[in-house]
Amino acid sequence: MDWWRKLRKNPLARVGAIVLLVFYLSAVFADFLAPYDPYEAQDGASLLPPTQVYWRNDAGEWLGPHVYPTIQGPTDLDTGDRALIEDRSEPSGLRLFAPGASYKLFALRLPLPPKFEEVTLFPGIPLKHHLFGTNGPGRLHLLGTDEQGRDQLSRLLFGGRISLSIGLVGIAISFPIGMIVGGISGYFGGWIDATIMRLVEVLMTVPTLYLLVALAAILPPGLTSAQRFLLIIVITSFVSWSGLSRVIRGQVLSLKEREFVSAAQAIGAHPLYIIVRHVLPQTATYVIISATLAVPGFIVAESVLSLIGLGIQQPDPSWGNLLSVATNASILVLQPWLIWSPALLIVLTVLSFNLLGDGLRDALDPRNLRS
Repeated sequence: MDWWRKLRKNPLARVGAIVLLVFYLSAVFADFLAPYDPYEAQDGASLLPPTQVYWRNDAGEWLGPHVYPTIQGPTDLDTGDRALIEDRSEPSGLRLFAPGASYKLFALRLPLPPKFEEVTLFPGIPLKHHLFGTNGPGRLHLLGTDEQGRDQLSRLLFGGRISLSIGLVGIAISFPIGMIVGGISGYFGGWIDATIMRLVEVLMTVPTLYLLVALAAILPPGLTSAQRFLLIIVITSFVSWSGLSRVIRGQVLSLKEREFVSAAQAIGAHPLYIIVRHVLPQTATYVIISATLAVPGFIVAESVLSLIGLGIQQPDPSWGNLLSVATNASILVLQPWLIWSPALLIVLTVLSFNLLGDGLRDALDPRNLRS
């Protein structure tokens, strides 16, 4: 376990792992952590700034942390400003484990082939308490609200489920294909190797972004946004394995001359069994590192597609379509928190995966393990 000890001693890799753990746990427990329903719009509360928390009332009496019901006032036609209207007669105290909208914790529904219809894999645990909330009509919006009056924090938490899981789905499809194809090509060599590598080279010339845009344009219009983007990821995963297969092929070319492969051949083991059971496990170090570094690519792809309106569509939240408000110049100037919050999450996620991948590379490097 020298590699684990080396990984734990790498402070940057440790930070990356902790950040990713927090993000993924937040996505799993989004129903509990989110104070409000991410699809629920509040009347008169569009584009509210982060809610101000008060400790005393207007008379100076101590009430503890509380907020007031707040809505946006009419727009000033001369300046474009909108005054906040607070109802000071109804202070709403903040509390932990506050009751709110009912939900089912750990409910698991997936759009499964062939028609990508949503199937309930686990019904979930019915609950109604959230991590925090208020005991009155006032609402606590830590990151403000969007144009529809929906809580931005709740939408970020639920959007993380799609943005964070999309990379795992991508590598779960593309990496097994790349490993098998690269293993077969390197093990058999000859005309099989030449044919497969020419196919791989053709796939590597396909521009990924243009392919995504083309696929998004021809998909059936009746699909939900989640089904639509999952279908795009499934399709593109079948062409994104080419780079991995070339590296695996190079490693297998050297591994197939090793003694353990010759011994398996001598006892009559089937070539496919040798590839899967003896050869490919020797490439696990590279595959683990490569998978860690490949996940950010899928996350960025989701963000780009959703940003340009071809990925997850409103009202379903994802970090990409939450970032799409950056195309509105007025929001960019007047409500910048709606832009920097999803952008910061995307940057931190990609950076954390890269830090963790670099740490794994250093820890699993055979030259470092011998030192």
